[in-house]
Amino acid sequence: MRRRRRWDWFDEFFEEFFGREFEMFDEIFERMMRDFEEIIRKAESGEIKPIVRGFSIRIGPDGKPEIREFGTKPMIKETGVEERKPLVDVIETDDEVQVIAEMPGVSKEDIEVNASETKLEIKAEGENRRYYEVVDLPAEVDPESAKARYNNGVLEVILKKKYPKKEEKKRIKID
Repeated sequence: MRRRRRWDWFDEFFEEFFGREFEMFDEIFERMMRDFEEIIRKAESGEIKPIVRGFSIRIGPDGKPEIREFGTKPMIKETGVEERKPLVDVIETDDEVQVIAEMPGVSKEDIEVNASETKLEIKAEGENRRYYEVVDLPAEVDPESAKARYNNGVLEVILKKKYPKKEEKKRIKID
């Protein structure tokens, strides 16, 4: 004599009520796993490259949050060269503004940096990669004071802040 499990009635009801739908879920899951395995295989072989995207939040001098998007957004043109936005971080101190951009895969000679009082333009075109970004600076700077260095895929640009002229104060006599 076969002894019934406690939940046999539930299993029968479940199978009768839902029937084939759960078999479809199994098929979808198996297809997803095959796709993931294919992506992993391509990534390990170097056929595809990872994409890094995100955002940073910091509190600005006025106390309001500033949200900045960063990351690489590869787009391969007909030329076969990847176009990306570099990962950029802007650090402001009392005296200067420091811009750090991660641009692996290019050499120092491939990089062009242009500065104005409010923006910093970064361009790089290597053999296999191209980067472009215009960074809005948090304060007015003196473009002539800019110093830049590039080491191990990281570009660092330091700009001195431009301060308003000091005004001469005159004491006012109160009657």
